[in-house]
Order: sequence, then C-alpha cells, then structure tokens
Amino acid sequence: MAKLTAIEGKEPAGVGEQEYTISELAAECEVTQRAIRFYEDQHLLAPRRLGQIRIFSRRDRVRLELILRGKRHGFSLAAIKEMLDLCEVDGDHVQQLRVALDRGRRRIAELVGQQQDIASALAELRELERHLAARLREKGIDPEEIVKSDAA
Repeated sequence: MAKLTAIEGKEPAGVGEQEYTISELAAECEVTQRAIRFYEDQHLLAPRRLGQIRIFSRRDRVRLELILRGKRHGFSLAAIKEMLDLCEVDGDHVQQLRVALDRGRRRIAELVGQQQDIASALAELRELERHLAARLREKGIDPEEIVKSDAA
C-alpha cells in the first residue's frame, strides 16, 4: 500500500503506519468489501481517498475489529458508533470506558435473561420428549427407530 502513496506523492498518515486497500482490509478482517462500504456509509469508518481508491489506516482496521466484536456481542451499530465516537472526544477515555462498561453490563443482563429462557425452554422440551417417547413405548413402538427412519 505504501507504493500507492509514494506514486501519488502524498505522505501516509503516520510514518511506518500500515495502510490497506478495501480488498486488503476485507481479507484481513474476513468481511466483504460491501460490509466495509456499509460501515463507511454509517460513518463508522472514514478512510482517506486517493481518487476513487479508499485508503484505510491502522486506526480504521482497529475500528473495524471493534465494530465486528460489538456486533458479535449483540450491540447495535448505533451503540457501537456512540462508543467509538467517544474515543475521538474523550482524550483520557474515561467517558468511553464508563459507557462501554454500562452497555456491557446491560448486555450481560440481557444474555443472562436469554440463557434462563433457553434453559427453561429446553427443560420443557425434554419433558415433552420423555412423555412422547413413553407414549410410543406404551404402543410397542421404539421411539429411537422412528427418529432414525425420519432422519433418513
């Protein structure tokens, strides 16, 4: 990527800083170029441009990794943007850390609630399974044979 910068006669953002084209960044982070353009449209990423070519910095890569992590943890893009934008205005990162901690704690509470709902649903389904298997056995039918033949 440094070759492009040198050819255009523009200095990179920082001496020795890694830069990426959209295809390089997509490959590095295992996302599509379309996803990166979407995050750019949502103002989550702000690459510099050399004509039509997007040039992503190390900072953009870190932001993309944080976006992907936030998505994996179930945060909305608006929440992710809020936390990332705080980094820009909060030099000591105290407010950013507070917001991230608060949102993280709320997400944990949501997930614990979902985990309890899932545990309850599994318990009910297992009880139903036992009941239905017992009814089949009463009729002289092996419930495991039915499951095997239906799966084939």
